[in-house]
Amino acid sequence: MTDVEIEQVRIERNGSIVLDVPALRIRANRTTAILGPNGSGKTTLLRVLAGLERTHGGRVRRSASPSGAGVAYVFQEHVFLRRSVLENLELGLRLRGVDAATRRARIAESASLLDVGHLFDRRADRLSGGEARRVSLARALCLRAPLVLLDEPLAGLDGRIYARLLEEMPQLLKAFDATTILVTHDPLEALQLADDFVVLVNGRVTACGDKHQVATNPRSREVAEILGYTSLEADGARIAVPPGGLRLGPGGRELVMVVEEVLDLVNHRELVGRVGDVRVRVTAVAGDPIPRRGDRRAVHAGVFYPLD
Repeated sequence: MTDVEIEQVRIERNGSIVLDVPALRIRANRTTAILGPNGSGKTTLLRVLAGLERTHGGRVRRSASPSGAGVAYVFQEHVFLRRSVLENLELGLRLRGVDAATRRARIAESASLLDVGHLFDRRADRLSGGEARRVSLARALCLRAPLVLLDEPLAGLDGRIYARLLEEMPQLLKAFDATTILVTHDPLEALQLADDFVVLVNGRVTACGDKHQVATNPRSREVAEILGYTSLEADGARIAVPPGGLRLGPGGRELVMVVEEVLDLVNHRELVGRVGDVRVRVTAVAGDPIPRRGDRRAVHAGVFYPLD
């Protein structure tokens, strides 16, 4: 079991703070998603955890294997030797002194899980995006590392391959049987894959903990918007409405939307408009008259969370 703790870690570049984390604990044998906007320090934090980034003081403690040997890192960019897929899968195991029989068994198991066995003889640096992503994950899985770090593991994949891997990833993460930390900018991806959230803004942790705890108590507008929520003012208070939480008709937290357009999505229609100065989308009620641009419609927040 690998707990990860950070104390007083700080990184500056060109006089600007890139990362400033006084204290953070990542719980063992769980999947933690690091969320935040571009430039918030997500990848830098991952590199610090891997021991690849020099910090201005502070320390990172891992309860198992304090050296890099206990870490498997899947980079956002595909990093392969110009050799076969099989040779790339074997390399990390050879460097760790794993015997030939164990190497074969681990490679066979990870290749089966990720469906890459048919790629063994292909040049790893000539794979398609989806193939390369699977091989990268298989290589990490082979290592049986107690700490697995994934930097945007599904980035750059097309819709069909992305959907398939997203569906399969929870099972794959369980197969790692490790403490897994993944960077993502997609809140829905994080919700599907992670147990815990860490939210970074300008290099600082603004929320962390169990994903249910963070998602139902975003507290600040910054965190709410990173989670994909819409921030609105209702009855003099600021609230965060998750995707799908805004509905047509009267309700407890009632608002007025000015319709700007109606989208015909074949199976249903969506009204696009504004509540105050915030652009929103609401699913139309089947059978209701279709509104015109400029019409006003009552909407309410069926699900919402108060903000400070």
